[in-house]
Amino acid sequence: METSSQVFSAISFHPVTNVSTECKPQVLPHVIPILMSILFLACLVLNSTSLWIFWFHIKQWNSGMILQFNLVLTDALLIPIVPLMVAYFSLGNSWQFGQFLCQLKVFILSTHLYGSIYFLTLISIHRYLAVVHYSTRTLWKKKSFMKKLSLFVWFLLSIQGLPFFIILKTSLLNGSVKCLSIHQSEFSSLYLYYNIFLVTVNFLLPFGISLTCYALLGATIAKMNSTSLRGRVMKTKSLQMIMVSLAIFVICFVPLHVSRTVAVIVKHYNMSCERLHQVEMAYYASWLFTMVNCCLNPLIYSFASEKFNESFSKSLRKFRFLK
Repeated sequence: METSSQVFSAISFHPVTNVSTECKPQVLPHVIPILMSILFLACLVLNSTSLWIFWFHIKQWNSGMILQFNLVLTDALLIPIVPLMVAYFSLGNSWQFGQFLCQLKVFILSTHLYGSIYFLTLISIHRYLAVVHYSTRTLWKKKSFMKKLSLFVWFLLSIQGLPFFIILKTSLLNGSVKCLSIHQSEFSSLYLYYNIFLVTVNFLLPFGISLTCYALLGATIAKMNSTSLRGRVMKTKSLQMIMVSLAIFVICFVPLHVSRTVAVIVKHYNMSCERLHQVEMAYYASWLFTMVNCCLNPLIYSFASEKFNESFSKSLRKFRFLK
């Protein structure tokens, strides 16, 4: 799936640029838009339900719920964009929607990807402080601080995405308009160094923080002597949350950053077309894994918030009663 991260792949300073390239762009197999459509439907149902519960059924939020709600919002960003991507791939990688929507697509996908990573990291920090340092007074327990922190993250995401509207343009490759393509040859050095920055600062650093927080949290939970039923339930749910959070990082975000890094290296050093096509296919497939995080995130809300579970159960009972 071509996105924000593909800033490394295709930049041009004219609305549509003719590009000569040794390696011809591939037409993706139909299974990719089909799987993307299935994931989109699952994402739509799960995140609409999550938004509905947070907004209409949970009356009193704590600091942790503010972070969880912002994570729901990052997933909701995909809803208007994925249908355009499905159409793009179904039309043989031919972008029919104009330059602005191309730039908007890249901006939103970048915001979704790194917004998910940022808020998952903040949730890991908050969970660690709430369990390990539950008796310590910290700003992380104050809703006012969480609101300001969340707004700051959205501000960073907006600043990070604004350049896409300035420098990114559509490209004409082999008679077909592309909304960013890895076969664009210009600025391959820039793509390589920018990718290193994104992988290091926007992925490895947050992942390292999350891994550290959950390792310390897991060690603390393992030492707990849970004699009460409530204590055992809290211990189980915390361990489940740790496993789901780390699984999201490993399954949904690692393949994307690895395949993208390999892609820009292959392009920068002008390796064989066969190798470029292989890594190109792996990159698009990795975006399917990235979309899975929209389906896994609701598990975090369930494990982290008893109010979310209660509200979901009440809503389900009302729905059954109406039937």
